[in-house]
Amino acid sequence: MMRHKVLAHEFVEFIPDELKEGTIYVCVGLATVVHKCCCGCGNEVVTPLSPTDWKLTFDGETITLHPSIGNWSFKCQSHYWIRNNRVWWAPRWSQEEMDAGRIRDRFAKERYFGTVATSTDGTQRRAAGEFQLGTVETSLWRKLKAWWQTLR
Repeated sequence: MMRHKVLAHEFVEFIPDELKEGTIYVCVGLATVVHKCCCGCGNEVVTPLSPTDWKLTFDGETITLHPSIGNWSFKCQSHYWIRNNRVWWAPRWSQEEMDAGRIRDRFAKERYFGTVATSTDGTQRRAAGEFQLGTVETSLWRKLKAWWQTLR
């Protein structure tokens, strides 16, 4: 496996069937960016562009994707940033961090699109309302908020 440090980019009308290692394919029409995992494992990484997913910046020469790319469902579980066509490796996340990130992403979508969330115990609540996080440890912010509310 070869880790990539610098990537090439190609703007395409359609995503090619065969992806080249070290190349990011940007399909504006499909609002999608695709590349092979930068760790060299060969897995295809799809990053949809939307207000609740990734954002692409093109400065005329290089591309940047935001936020980081965490390949939690891959065996490699690689985690990196792509900034100005360069790969910047990020620390590996724990299972708790991955679970919390998935919940945060789901709520961002629910908040943006105005859908209803279903908690782990089957109850439904609006995305902006309180929500039982299940097995993920409650954040310090949530604990402080709950403590503050008891003082009122």
